[in-house]
Amino acid sequence: MKIENTKAQMRKGVLEYCILSVLKDNDAYVAEILDTLKDAKLLVVEGTIYPLLTRLKNAGLLNYRWEESTSGPPRKYYGLTDTGKVFLKELTHTWEELQTAVTIVTNQKNKNHE
Repeated sequence: MKIENTKAQMRKGVLEYCILSVLKDNDAYVAEILDTLKDAKLLVVEGTIYPLLTRLKNAGLLNYRWEESTSGPPRKYYGLTDTGKVFLKELTHTWEELQTAVTIVTNQKNKNHE
């Protein structure tokens, strides 16, 4: 089994949550979302993010608006819908529970092997 495949699957599993979190306080366009993810070491390419944004929009979690840009074509800004805000709150709760559980399990295993 290749470690890179496992790492990619782990990242993919939390990507939706991370994108919704990026949009929690402010609308953003794709380059801003990608930069935020990249700064956090979550490397994502445009080919991955567009279908994901479309899926989140079709699920009613995101909406978008076009805004003129001073440096090029208009930009599509994505933002959370009210449904998206509720969904994010539930995901945050689930993430916190999962993080706690994983920490407990991995720390127990470490203690058992010392």
